[in-house]
Formats: sequence, C-alpha cells, structure tokens
Amino acid sequence: MDYLNNDAAVIIKMKNIGSLKSNITNNAFLQTLESADSYKNLSKKLALLQYIKTEDDLYLSVFNTNDSDSLDFSIITKIKPELFLIDSLPNHSIETLKYNKHTITKSTVGNHELFSVTKDSVFIGASNKALLVATLEDDKIHPTIKALINSSNADNQLSVFINKKKDIHFNSFFINETLNTSTLTDFLFFDVDIDQNALKLNGVVKTADSTKKLMDVFKNTKPQENKLATITPSNSDGFLSLTFNDYTVFNKNLITLKKGDSTLTTTLLDNVIETGVIYEGNNRAIILNSLDVYITKDALLNDQDMIETYRDIDIFNFSQPELFLKTFSPFINFNEANKYCIVDNFIVFSNNTEFLHTIIASYKNQTTFSTQSSYKSLKDQFSDEASLLSIVNPDKLKTIINRNLNDSLNLKLDTFNATGLQFIYDTNFAHVNAVIQKGKTRVIDNSVTEITAVKIDADLLKSPQLVTNHITNEKEIAVQDIKNNLYLISSSGKILWKKQLQGAILGRIEQIDMYKNGRLQLAFATTNRVYVLDRNGKDVKPFPLKFNDAITQPLSVFDYDGNRKYRLMVTQGKNVIMLDDHGKTVKGFNFEKTADNIIHQPQHIRIGRKDYLLFKTAKKLYILDRVGKTRVTPKVDYSYSDEAVYLYKGNFATTTTNGQLVTIDTKGNTAAKDLGLTDQHYLETTSKTLVALSENRLTIKSNTYELDYGSYSKPNIFYLNDKIYVSVTDKQTQKVFLFDSNAKLLPNFPVYGTSQIDMANIDKGRNLEFVTKGDNNTILIYQIN
Repeated sequence: MDYLNNDAAVIIKMKNIGSLKSNITNNAFLQTLESADSYKNLSKKLALLQYIKTEDDLYLSVFNTNDSDSLDFSIITKIKPELFLIDSLPNHSIETLKYNKHTITKSTVGNHELFSVTKDSVFIGASNKALLVATLEDDKIHPTIKALINSSNADNQLSVFINKKKDIHFNSFFINETLNTSTLTDFLFFDVDIDQNALKLNGVVKTADSTKKLMDVFKNTKPQENKLATITPSNSDGFLSLTFNDYTVFNKNLITLKKGDSTLTTTLLDNVIETGVIYEGNNRAIILNSLDVYITKDALLNDQDMIETYRDIDIFNFSQPELFLKTFSPFINFNEANKYCIVDNFIVFSNNTEFLHTIIASYKNQTTFSTQSSYKSLKDQFSDEASLLSIVNPDKLKTIINRNLNDSLNLKLDTFNATGLQFIYDTNFAHVNAVIQKGKTRVIDNSVTEITAVKIDADLLKSPQLVTNHITNEKEIAVQDIKNNLYLISSSGKILWKKQLQGAILGRIEQIDMYKNGRLQLAFATTNRVYVLDRNGKDVKPFPLKFNDAITQPLSVFDYDGNRKYRLMVTQGKNVIMLDDHGKTVKGFNFEKTADNIIHQPQHIRIGRKDYLLFKTAKKLYILDRVGKTRVTPKVDYSYSDEAVYLYKGNFATTTTNGQLVTIDTKGNTAAKDLGLTDQHYLETTSKTLVALSENRLTIKSNTYELDYGSYSKPNIFYLNDKIYVSVTDKQTQKVFLFDSNAKLLPNFPVYGTSQIDMANIDKGRNLEFVTKGDNNTILIYQIN
C-alpha cells in the first residue's frame, strides 16, 4: 500500500482476479451495464489487465484527466512468476527505458501500453511514465485513506475507495439529485459482494478532518428505526428516511453546515424522530414520524382548516409549505406541501390531495413497501436503525444509473425490485450498506426450479461436485474446466476462487480435517501431483506432492476409526503408496504390488470391527488388512469389470465384465448371479439397495424402469432425509432423471442437464438441491420444491 497515490480518484482492491472476473460476468445487474459507453471505454482502456495472472491482492488506481477520452491508471501487486506474460501475443513489444533515475519496462500490445518497475518484490505499473514515477516518488498514502482501505474484509474479492475530492463521476445515489456525493462526504470505502442476482456493498464513509459534510449533521445523534416503509405505497418510486433521537441537535448541526441559514421557528418538529419523502412520479409527500403524536398535533392547532375526510382520515390545509425546504434542505427540496393529514403516528404533507388518498388507502389496505417480500428480503440485510435510508424501485434505479453514467440506456432492470442504501452514523464516520438485488419469485410446490446458472471461463472438464463449507455447514460446488482451473462456487452461485492446477483431477475430490480442528481441506490427485487445499484455495504445506511416475487412479482417503488419522492412497499402475495426511510414507504398510494394473481406486470397507482394503485388477480382487497383508482370499477369481466393490447385504459385491453380480463373504466364499446386464453396465449399491443400469434398463432393488435408448451416465444413489434417491442422466437427449427407491420417477422430471448430478441440501432452506452441467461452460443449480 506504500505505493498507492493520494491523487487517485478511485482505488480498487482485488483478490483472485480470475474468479472476480467470472463473478462480474455472471452478475445479472452488471451484465445490463455492458452496453454503456463508459463501461465499454473503461474495459477497452484497461485491456492490458487481462494478462495479469495472480491470486494475490492487486490494487488498481484510477485518475481523472483533462481529456474525457483518456484514462490514467496504476496497478500494484506482489511480483510472482508468470504475473504478466505477453511474449506469446501477436503485435507486442517490450522495451527497457531510463527515466528520472528509474529503469522502466515498457510493454505494448497493439495500441495499449503499460510502464512498470519491480521494487521490493512489488510489481508497480502505470499507463504512462510520469504517473509511474509519481507513484514511486510521491508522499505515501494518507493515513486516513490507508486506514479505510485496511478496514476491508480480508476474504472479500473486491473493495472500492472513492475520493470525492478527486472523483467527478459518482454524482448522486438518490432520487433527489441535489443530494450529491460531493456534499455528502469526502471518502467512501466499501467491500463489494457480487452474487449472481445481487450486488451488495458494505463499508464506511468519512469526511476529511478539515471539512464539514452533510453526513456530519447526524453527529451526536442516535439512529432510530426507519418506519417510512410502513406508510409508503408499494407502487411508489421509493422513499428517503432520516432519523435522529434529538431533533434539536440535528437541526443545530444542519444550521452550522449551512453557515447559519435561518430556518422557520416551529414546535412542530420537537417530538419528531424520523422525517422523509415519498416519491411517486412528480408527486412528493413529506412524512413526519412523531414520538408523541398528540404533542405534534398541538403544534398544528393553527392549521385546522379541513378540506375533506377520506376513509375516516381528515385532510387539512397547511399554512407553511416552505417549512420543510428551509429546515431540511438539501435532504428535502420540496416547498409546496400545503395540505396534510395524520395517520396514526405519521403526519403526511403534500400538495396533491389524490396522493394523500393513495397513501391513506395503501396504509389501511396494508399494501405498503413494508408488506412486500422484496422489501423484507432487503430489510434482512440492513440494520433496522439507520440515520439515512433510501429505497428506490427499478425505474428510479435506472434513472440514477443513467445519471451517473451520463447515458440514456434502456436498462432492463424490472426484476431488481429490492434496491436500497443506508448510512448509519457512528463516531466521526458512518457505516454504509447498499443492495441492488432481484426480488425472489414465489416457489410453486412440487416443482423443480432452476435457481442459478453459473458460467465459468472455459468448458467444464467433468461433472460439478458438492463439498462442505465447514464454517456454515452449507454446500459449495467444486468444478474443473478444460484449462485445468479449479473453481469453488458458493450455493448462491458466487465464484469464491479459481486456481490453476497442473493437470486434470482424477475422480472425486475428498475432504479431510488435517489439523483436527473442524476446518476441512480439499484433497485430490492429478496425473503427477497430490494436492491438499484450504478453503481459500491455498496449498497446504507440504502439498502439492510431485510424482515422476504417473498416478493412474483417483486419490483414496481412508479414516479407519473416524478419528481423523487419515491415510492417503496413491495408485501408480500396479503399485500403491500409502501416505499420512502430512504427505509422509506410512511405515508398516508392506504391500508390494499387484500382478496387473489396478483398474479402480483402492477402497476401504469395514465389516464389524475389521477393516478391509480392496485393490481390484482385471483378474484378481485383493482383500487386505491395514498393513497390507491378505485378509480374505476369494476362492474363485473372475474377469472383473472396473466397477467399484460395495458392501451389500454383509458381503463384498462387484460385477464381472459380462455383467454378472459377484459376492464374496469374509471367508472367501464366492457366488455369481446373472442380473441380465450386458458388458456395458453400471453398478451402485448401499448396504441394502442395489442399483444397476444396462443399456436402457434401470433396476432399483427388484423394480425395473425402462428408459428410452440413449447415452446414460453412471447412476448415483443419494440417501437424504431418510429417503433414497437414484439419479441418471441421458447425455444424448440432455435429460436428468430422478427416481425414488421403488424406481418411480419423481414429479416434474426429467429436467435439462448434460452430466451426472450431485445432490444435497446445499443451503439453510429445507428443500433439496442438485447441481449438474448445462451448456459446455455452465453449472446449473436446481431446487426440488
């Protein structure tokens, strides 16, 4: 951070750029902005950054220039191998320059240039030489700015700092555009959480020590519960709510800020703890929320000229319509509120009688913002008490975005009906929360709903797999693409990280608790490496382990006694290597090797108090004890398929190449049974339930379901909520089937999918979900309702 520049208008802190880029691509709101000229120009001017490859923190600083078509920027990150490689790109050049005692590398690709140096193991780049030198030689970043940026969540992928002393672009986030960011505060800093259907900001705003800004009017006041949503009609454009526990303090602060501008003398506001505006087209209504409405009524004794009564609510003339502009400007810029009514604890002022009718009717009919599911979901993510709260509908969100982009885009934002911004004043700063979110659609009972589709940067290499988040006990999705990038994706579809691996993962990923502290790691093998990763995608030492000879089967993980004393089994052709969970060879395991290549990953089965290790070749099944000695010798050898060995009805069970079911007891007695399977078959069992698929015939227990002829995946058995589910996917017709234990197809199946599924209750809801592959680069998450 020592190389950040005080003159930057915006400083963006990024972590794991690859997954961040994918999350931006998947975010429905940001996708709508791609057509904006400013979005296109920014992407074009930052084009060289696509060649930066790092999982470390990276700082991007953006500077205002006098030329509207120009953009100056700098980047700072730790130096690492392959950070910025352009040698293989067409139309590139790399030069070494001497400039102001600095040796600078000038990298050019097409029309784009980046000037860079490496200093103290830090890569520092800039869009021009002068900016690079200034970044190296200018004063260190101001302590206030540094402290704000350091307040970011270490796990967050994206954080943004905006210096309103330098920035000229982010003008106003409110319906009332006179309430602009330059008058509101000096510094804004927030972490950005990018989900598929939501953009969430959480951070702080702060004024510089030498200045007074609008946010400071809440100093020495305490935020109160925002109640305006309970009286704002649900079809309104939105509302603005201000709260304080002491109006006198708030008013004094506002007068000081406005340098002594006089306000009208009134007792009307003495017991008010919340005020605000409801917006509907050109209509405005000023709302006062009174702590004691009877005292507030007394302040209106001179304004008892009744106009009419509507639904038992009296509407009166008001003699001081300019009161609110003079008192609350610039929060309120409406000076025509010449009528009012009292609805419970709310005093409502407007110049439009019909608008007052609408507010009264909505309140009595309970069709206000507070009753909407979209507002409730928003409120769940906000503090109940805020100094300043702004809620807008999709149409006003579109207006605000176009205003800040200086554009007139026809944005498709109708589904983003849960959008809000709040500031909660604290000691000399304010917390800020903002959400732009799609409202949830009502779920139909017994339906199967696609809840998320996640695109990654390249085609999927294999089916997505569910793994456990040990912090939340929810599930996350692990998947690898054809470029050997491994992704971890949250249950809501957010890409948590992306990591480049040396090769394709063999089989499924296992999870281990290496340090016996409840924190789970991912363990798996590729052709020449065994990896163990923590939940942030970082290698756990001493892994990855490198192997000269090829690993030929997936990594097997054994925990014999359930005490987290793991054994990792690595297969190399005929040979097996047993490692402990710290990568050391286990002494005392003395198995030499099999006579032929092992055709399925080693397995562990426990029967009673005895452990059995199983190594399977095409001609022999080895059944060993923990130290590698033969425990069971099958009395008959078979020509075995590459299906797994299962514990089924107390015996070992597998199949032969011609589809016979072979069972072996613990004394070595064998039996073969004809299940009517062909040589092209799959087998899966639990201890009591056998599932087999041969051609188009799916057998579950003794029941058979005739599928259409197709190209089917291996069936999966899931035991969830005390029920057995069996899935199979026709990759030819791209259909996912889900059956119960009696081979009965579940309602609303099949659904679209192109790979095997993995199924669980992935979130805190009660419904089951499953993941599958959709298009070549897409993961689908379905919910069974």
